[in-house]
Amino acid sequence: MSMKGKFRNFFGIEDEEYEIIEEEVEQENKPQRRSERKDDKANVVSLKSVQKSAKMVLFEPRSFNEVQDIADHIVNRRSVVINLQRVDTQQARQIIDFMSGTVYAVSGHIKKLGSQTFLCTPENIEISGNITEIMEETDPEQRW
Repeated sequence: MSMKGKFRNFFGIEDEEYEIIEEEVEQENKPQRRSERKDDKANVVSLKSVQKSAKMVLFEPRSFNEVQDIADHIVNRRSVVINLQRVDTQQARQIIDFMSGTVYAVSGHIKKLGSQTFLCTPENIEISGNITEIMEETDPEQRW
């Protein structure tokens, strides 16, 4: 008789009880299938921010009517550089106000690059650094 058999006989453990205990241990050690895991949802990674290639779009609007096209690019997660030299000051302010709202809606950023040039980015693009501008003696109405 083996050592296990002597041990079972000494303590009065029958074979049936021993097999039940072994099955429970085997089930605990068996790896769970993917569908049986409870924490599967915690391991889900959003691929919304993954793109094949990042694009930057350059715009020189001539009127406020073009601002919707610019905003569509931001909503589609593309960076946009806007040059406002071809519009008057009032329309330029309206464009920047509209774009500020659009950028805020997508949790993005807007940054002034020059006197009439702005960079608008969606949330998946990080902007670092600053561009300083030497303010010339210009009409205060021209600054914004």
